[in-house]
Amino acid sequence: MTDKVIPLADIRYASRVPHIPARLEAPTGLLSDTLARPLRDLRISVTDRCNFRCSYCMPSEVFNKDYAFLPQTSLLSFEEITRLARIFVAHGVEKIRLTGGEPLLRKHLEVLIEMLAKLQTPEGRPLDITLTTNASLLARKAQSLKDAGLQRVTVSLDGLDDATFRRMNDVDFPVADVLKGIEVAQKVGLSPIKINMVVKRGTNDAEILPMARHFRHSGAVLRFIEYMDVGATNGWRMDEVLPSAQVIERINAEFPLTSINPNYTGETAGRWRYADGGGEIGVISSVTQAFCSDCNRARLSTEGKLFLCLFASQGHDLRALLRGGYADDQIAGAVSHIWQKRDDRYSELRAAMPADTSLLDNGLKRVEMSYIGG
Repeated sequence: MTDKVIPLADIRYASRVPHIPARLEAPTGLLSDTLARPLRDLRISVTDRCNFRCSYCMPSEVFNKDYAFLPQTSLLSFEEITRLARIFVAHGVEKIRLTGGEPLLRKHLEVLIEMLAKLQTPEGRPLDITLTTNASLLARKAQSLKDAGLQRVTVSLDGLDDATFRRMNDVDFPVADVLKGIEVAQKVGLSPIKINMVVKRGTNDAEILPMARHFRHSGAVLRFIEYMDVGATNGWRMDEVLPSAQVIERINAEFPLTSINPNYTGETAGRWRYADGGGEIGVISSVTQAFCSDCNRARLSTEGKLFLCLFASQGHDLRALLRGGYADDQIAGAVSHIWQKRDDRYSELRAAMPADTSLLDNGLKRVEMSYIGG
C-alpha cells in the first residue's frame, strides 16, 4: 500500500494567522482604518487558473505546463466564501466582485452567485454583485449568471485587431468570441458592461482609438488601465507605460471629452464623457496617479488570504480561522483588527516600482502626503 501525497501548493504564499481580539464587538457596518477609510468593496478570487496567458498577468514563461496551481482542497468552498462574505458585509461591504484567474472556469459558479445574492447590508439593501472575466466563456454562461443573481460584468479586452489580441492573450484566442460574449451579456441584462483595456506602449496602444470608436454609443463603459506589474511576474519597465493623460489626449483629439465627477468616493477610474453624448470612458492611473488615499477595497485570495493592497507581499490567513473551528464573531473580530490597523502601504508601493521612476514623482508624492496627513 502506497501513501497518497496531497501537494500543499499554497505554502508559496506568505501569510499571517490573524489575531483574535480578547474583546469582541459586534460589527456595526462602520468599520474604518487608521486614515478613516471605510471597508466597502471586496474582491473575491474564486480560482487561480486562467485559459489566457496575458503577458501582464499570467505570462506563459511563468505559468507554463510545469506550474503548480492550487489543489482543490486549498480553495475556499462556496460555503466558506459565503460565510466570509457575510462577515465582511456586516462590517460595511456593499459590493462584491468575483475574479480569478478566470472566474468562469470555477465549476458551478452560479451556485456561489445565488448564495451571495441572498446576503443583505445591515440596512437591508441587496449587494452589488459583479464579475470580471476575459469573456471566453461568457456567451454560453451569461444567461445562467444573470438568472443566479449576477448584476454586471467587466470584460478584459486589450484590442480589436485580431492579431494583436491573439498575441496578447498568448493562446491564439479570437477577438470575435469576446465580442460575442459582450453582445450576449448585454442582451441578457448584465449591464452596464465595463470594458477594461490594459495599455502597453508599443504593443497595443495603436488600439486606443479603434476601441474608442467601437464602443462609443454602445452603452458600455470603456476603461484604459496603465500597464504595470501584477503579482511580481512580468518584469515590467517604465518605458512600456503609457500615462493615462496621453490616452485622454489621443481620444480628445478625435472625440472631444469632458471630465466628470466620480460616482462614489474611492472609485479607481477617472471619468470622462464624450462631448457629443456618445457615452463615457474611464482611465485607471495605477502607476502615474496611485489612488491609495481613499482606497476602500480588500481582496480575498483563492485560498482564503486577505490582502489590503494590490502591492501587499503578505496576506492574512482567514482560511486558517475558518477551518480552525473559530466562530463568526471571532473571525469578524479578526477582520476588524486587521482593517483598523491598516496603515501605510506607500513603502510597498514604492518597492514594487522599477528603478526608473521619474514618471511617478507626482503620483507617489500624493500617496506619501495622504499617509502623513497632507
